[in-house]
Amino acid sequence: MHIAHLSLSNFRNYAQLELDLPLHRVVLRGDNAQGKSNLVEAIYFLATARSHRAAGERELISWFASREGMPVARLLARAQTARGPVEVEIALRGIYGTAEEAHFQKRIRINGIPRRAVDLVGQLNVVIFSSQDIELIGGAPSLRRRYLDLTNCQIDRRYLRSLQRYNKVIQQRNHLLKLISERRAEPDQLDFWDRELIEVGSYLVAQRQRTMVELNHYVHPIHDQLTAGKEELSISYQPSVGREDFTDRLKNMREKEIAQGMSLVGPHRDDFQFSVNGIDMNLFGSRGQQRTIALSLKLAEARFIHSKTDDHPILLLDDVLSELDSARRHHILESIASYEQVIVTAIDLDRFAPGFLAQASLFEVGEGRIELHNDRGL
Repeated sequence: MHIAHLSLSNFRNYAQLELDLPLHRVVLRGDNAQGKSNLVEAIYFLATARSHRAAGERELISWFASREGMPVARLLARAQTARGPVEVEIALRGIYGTAEEAHFQKRIRINGIPRRAVDLVGQLNVVIFSSQDIELIGGAPSLRRRYLDLTNCQIDRRYLRSLQRYNKVIQQRNHLLKLISERRAEPDQLDFWDRELIEVGSYLVAQRQRTMVELNHYVHPIHDQLTAGKEELSISYQPSVGREDFTDRLKNMREKEIAQGMSLVGPHRDDFQFSVNGIDMNLFGSRGQQRTIALSLKLAEARFIHSKTDDHPILLLDDVLSELDSARRHHILESIASYEQVIVTAIDLDRFAPGFLAQASLFEVGEGRIELHNDRGL
């Protein structure tokens, strides 16, 4: 899979951009705050209909465009996949309120046909690594659940539909729990929502467990290579139900759930743990260890998606080499050489091996403009 053409209008610091992306290795070089990460973000947004770093969609609109009435942005990608060519277009438009507080309407087209966001996921499979991904290791469990959900959604439409249904069930069940705690509803009214939670939640848990087993299969040798055999990485899924039966667990937790007015059992409370040589990295990993673990996980994810789709995902590596020593940089560049399209951002080129640059297309990024340095790197 690879993106052949990218078009941006009023996205971040790009007022207007038309860019043809070559197959295989692409290096985006530029100083800080010039638009490298924005370009990577745009590709991720086209694949998932969400940003991996923006708190709200208003942040995605060019500041200059937002000064002129209702803000509007447009993103378009033409890509080649194992299934054939695909064109994805997303338009963001403020439909009411001030420019600063507008509600945004998101319109998606796939091959020119209006579609929903649920139809978009899986059209362009991407794996992204950015500086925020270190939080996957030491951050909140919600970040790890979100990561696992996004990975599964790219390869399993049933998982995506089940996740959407599950979130609605939790919302309705939490509302009912609050009513029961206020004595405005009866506890037996939970029975219906418990059955729904068990049915949909069991599928999510089962798929997460399968994915974790397969990710472990790929992540172990990758991390072994990145650490020159010094660290043995394993990932363990920790469901909130554990070994106890889902139904029994809900019954045993009912009084506590009513008292707190929220659902305490189910995949929305799950987590997973990273261990290196038997030590919990979520709690005791150094920043360098956590960064390497996050990178190993993303490379394993790319191989996992390829195994499920027969199509290489687009690999987006945003400032991946800056905090790694020379040995780990060498192993990273070797690991990504086999992917169909890899897009790497960097401030300095001296962190790349000459052989890698010789087979890469180098783009210079500055002030929202992108220029091809030459056809085959340096």
